[in-house]
Amino acid sequence: MHDPLARGSSRAPATLGEGCISRYDPDALSADNGTEFADAAALWRQLQAAPLVQADIEPVGAALRPEPLPAR
Repeated sequence: MHDPLARGSSRAPATLGEGCISRYDPDALSADNGTEFADAAALWRQLQAAPLVQADIEPVGAALRPEPLPAR
């Protein structure tokens, strides 16, 4: 068993590319990096099969519009 009071450490996985196109190297990732998601395919199918309701769509910029000021 490991010492629970020992200092923890972590390091980022290897990356590909530079700057804004930098991404994690898929070949360097493993279950130790938290990449195991067995139900991902089932979730994707469920999301793709769900009907899109107009109420689910928020106009672009709607969240950025300020609330109107109350009349004086």
